[in-house]
This record gives sequence, structure tokens and C-alpha cells, in this order.
Amino acid sequence: MKNKIIPYHPELKELARQLRKHSTLPEVLLWQHIKQRAYGVQFHRQVPMLSYIADFYCHELRLVIEIDGDSHEYSFQYDTKRQSELEAYGVTFLRFSNDEVKKNMFSVLLVIEEKVQELRT
Repeated sequence: MKNKIIPYHPELKELARQLRKHSTLPEVLLWQHIKQRAYGVQFHRQVPMLSYIADFYCHELRLVIEIDGDSHEYSFQYDTKRQSELEAYGVTFLRFSNDEVKKNMFSVLLVIEEKVQELRT
């Protein structure tokens, strides 16, 4: 499958770079497991897409992985709008909470592995 780049606002490029430098603990923990083609596909961190930045993105599968911290409890409408705009580009979302990543990494990784396998077929 050919990688398709989703357009983004150029000013997000520097913000994404800063977010990569200042990752949260759950982002660092998950990145240790999915980097370097761990599931046979390549994920990137803090990827600009449209007017947003995705925590992790696989271009090949059009798969976004989001880790939602406490701030997301108050931004449901924003997250829903953001997700729906990106899904219009054929993007699939997986969402995990900070606690899921920190306390139940095994289950998180199983869900990711299953979704990767599903999207590759």
C-alpha cells in the first residue's frame, strides 16, 4: 500500500518537534514497544495532520494511536471533531488512557498488534 501523506498546516511542524522532545511518560513507554518496525510497520511520533498532531501514526496503515491524559476528559467534543475529520481521510484510531499504558501495557500491545494485523489484510 502506498503511503499517503495527509496535508497539515506547516506551523505545526515545529510544535510537533517540541512535543517529541517533551514526551509524556506513557508516550515514552509505548514508543519503546512500537518503534523500529516492531509490528512490521513503521510508526512515527507526534505527526502533524490537518490542524492537529497525532501522538503516533503509521502512514502505511493510516493508523493513529492516541494516548489520552487527564486533559482529554474535558475535551470530548474537540477529540470527536478531530477524529471524525481525520477518519474522513481513511484514518483508523486507537485510543488508550495514560493509566492503560502505564498499568496494562500487555493488553495495549495486544490491541495494537491485532489492529495492525487486521489493517494489513
